[in-house]
Amino acid sequence: MASRRGRIIYWSLFALVVLAFAVAFLFPVYWMVTGAAKPTDELLRTPPTLVPEKWRFSAYSDAWDQMDLPRHLWNTVVQAAGAWILQLVFCTAAAYALSKLKPAFGKVILGGILATLMVPVQAMVVPKYLTVADLPLIHTSLLNSPMGIWLPAVANAFNLYLLKQFFDQIPRDVLEAAEIDGAGKLRQLWSILLPMSRPVLAVVSIFALVSVWQDFLWPLMVFSDTDKQPISVALVQLTENLSDSTKIGAMVIASIPMILVFLVFQRHIIAGIAAGSTKG
Repeated sequence: MASRRGRIIYWSLFALVVLAFAVAFLFPVYWMVTGAAKPTDELLRTPPTLVPEKWRFSAYSDAWDQMDLPRHLWNTVVQAAGAWILQLVFCTAAAYALSKLKPAFGKVILGGILATLMVPVQAMVVPKYLTVADLPLIHTSLLNSPMGIWLPAVANAFNLYLLKQFFDQIPRDVLEAAEIDGAGKLRQLWSILLPMSRPVLAVVSIFALVSVWQDFLWPLMVFSDTDKQPISVALVQLTENLSDSTKIGAMVIASIPMILVFLVFQRHIIAGIAAGSTKG
């Protein structure tokens, strides 16, 4: 880097690497968007065309109308938003209790929670379904109800552990100073910890929303009523008689909300990478 030639070589290689990664990540998105703009015969042509010979955007409107996408997108928004809110409330409360309140057998409880991360997701499907189909004690079925998505989503050990690790790194002196000023435990959480935890809360929010938005197997089991199914299930269940370009158009529309969520939260996601550092 001390010489002009070294700087040129360094920045040239750096630019090539960045360009290669950009193409690797963006090309599938480009291929999906342009695929919906091609007629079916061009879409299936071998070798494929990189740019549509004739742009055709009717696939998006066909997917919107024929698949009733507004209904299924709204179903997904309701399911994802409910799971997100409940995860923030309960995971934050549990992480705060385990980190700062130091309950009896707290380490044992935390160990039991983390042990669930070692159980394959597929192994939990049948027990979850039996529980949701006949909720213990009250014997109520949550099938075809958003609650069937919300309640299992609350028990997210990874997000709870992520929040606890962040709370652990907040100095105890900060809370003790608030306690001297008369702030109770709940006030300390609301007025001190949560404002300091915005980066990690943004990361948890992304994980919570994306996990529900992209999930397929569990919503397929919970929702037998077609009108209540989320977009991930509708894309499979309702596209049998549609053209390939219309299917791809529906996929593009289904991807837009998560892209917008990422763009809104990206600043907080980057800040969340360094979650745990506090200003002195």
